[in-house]
Amino acid sequence: MPFVIPAQRLLVPCLLLLVLTIAATGTGSSFMPPERVVAAFLGQGARMDEVIVWKLRLPRVALAIVAGAALAIAGALLQRVVRNPMASPSVLGITDGAAVGVVLFLWLFSDQANILQVSVHWQPLAAILGAAAFGGLVTFLALADRGGNRPLKIILYGIALAALAKAAVTLLIIVGPVYRASQALTWLTGSVGAAHWQDVLVLGTGLVLVVPFLVWNRVTFRQLALDPQSATLTGLSLSRAQFALLSGAVFLTALAAAHVGAIGFVGLMAPHIARVFHGQFRSGYLLATALTGSLLVLGADTLARIIAPPLELPAGALTALVGAPLFLYLLLKGRRSHA
Repeated sequence: MPFVIPAQRLLVPCLLLLVLTIAATGTGSSFMPPERVVAAFLGQGARMDEVIVWKLRLPRVALAIVAGAALAIAGALLQRVVRNPMASPSVLGITDGAAVGVVLFLWLFSDQANILQVSVHWQPLAAILGAAAFGGLVTFLALADRGGNRPLKIILYGIALAALAKAAVTLLIIVGPVYRASQALTWLTGSVGAAHWQDVLVLGTGLVLVVPFLVWNRVTFRQLALDPQSATLTGLSLSRAQFALLSGAVFLTALAAAHVGAIGFVGLMAPHIARVFHGQFRSGYLLATALTGSLLVLGADTLARIIAPPLELPAGALTALVGAPLFLYLLLKGRRSHA
């Protein structure tokens, strides 16, 4: 559809997100029809409806939207840096690094009554430090290894460090007291069920702060689509550009993981879906990716609430259920294309 401008392409996911937001807000222990949800949004509903919508359900919906956007953009940045469609925060060990930070935080600062001895608001910092440590280590190892294909080495080092992080998390859970294991497992499954407006504010602010960074690096993002020799000929400092975008991806992943846990595969799926309906070389590609990520996490969380009520499945389990087959498909597709 060459006559369709990017803004028109973005209209469809925007409308889908609006519809899903209304449906997700109406879903819960008591179903609320769309007209009551919209009335509560506008401040014209019953008092009880407004309390349910604004205090109980909307924080969860909003957190799913901003977390999905952050994870999706992180995935798009990583895939462009390593020039590989299989790259994502969970594949490269960044999500697992954040998990190490959070589990270590819970292990060190909670008592036997399951009560944190410091403010929970320090948890995002622990996730960021963990993700930054593992992301930085992947970058350092890839840059120090000057032979061969660097993007491929980033993926290989990431997979190795992800395995190391998973082992560290398992050991921390096993050697720690049982009461800390339940806290850690809740976080590791990935869920937006414990959302508060404070979480939305912090994650939303982080996402807004990244916008100038993305605008500033928009040309770099396009140059990295070229092969390394061509990108260098356009005046791009390849190592500096890869480090900058990788840092942005680490920051977004850690910020999201700190508030919603280890929801995997969103960073892998969202860029691929956005390429199909929008195109990766058109303006607005990152916005299309962010909208797709929001739809994925919000859709997964809504399904998680209605599949087996009154139980609520973790949203991360549903994203993995879809993302893992997609990852296998990409592996097989890549193998066939290189055969």
